[in-house]
Amino acid sequence: MTQQKNTQDPLNVDEALSSSEAFLLKNKNVLLGAVIAFVVVVCGYMGYKHFISEPNELKASESIFKGEQYFNGANYELALNGDSLGYAGFLKIADEFSSTKAGNLATAYAGICYAQLGKYEEATKYLNQFSADDQLVAPAVMATMGNCYAQLGQLDKAASALVKAADKANSNALSPLYLIQAGQLYEKLGKNAEAIEAYKLVKSKYANSFQAIDIDKYIERASIK
Repeated sequence: MTQQKNTQDPLNVDEALSSSEAFLLKNKNVLLGAVIAFVVVVCGYMGYKHFISEPNELKASESIFKGEQYFNGANYELALNGDSLGYAGFLKIADEFSSTKAGNLATAYAGICYAQLGKYEEATKYLNQFSADDQLVAPAVMATMGNCYAQLGQLDKAASALVKAADKANSNALSPLYLIQAGQLYEKLGKNAEAIEAYKLVKSKYANSFQAIDIDKYIERASIK
């Protein structure tokens, strides 16, 4: 199977804050990259920590290991669908071990792989099936769904997902990014009141974030439309 790689541009905060249109078009994969980091570092740890208690969990965790290697190497097709050497692929693992922590983790991986491959409908299907209640992986997955909805032209759903991601994360590092992106989507929809509300949350709740420095210009722009 052909190995596919997807190169992501590094996050340029100044550029992201300069233009809503530029942000949406040029930085659509930024949050996907953040999700990858969270899933690999955090969710992977959560997934392996307690697996040895049940044989099925142990088998599932062993099955997913090769996929994580492909995933970390940006070989998303192989990670998703498996190889000819015995690795089944995240799709099969998610289905076969759906009741396990590893199966849940494989579901998240599958959704992100689809998103990285530009298959946004498939991505949202799997990301919606993922279940987590932490303040790192869960909001990052929500934000990824938001970006996928945006790519599908479902801007209302995209903005809503991003606002929920910001609330769930409750983080100076991530929440302002999610809220600004949501606000920009609301502006594109002509929902300026909702956009202003999102921007004002950055100013009031995340006043110590980098994004809060320039947030007044977003509030002003949305207010005069």
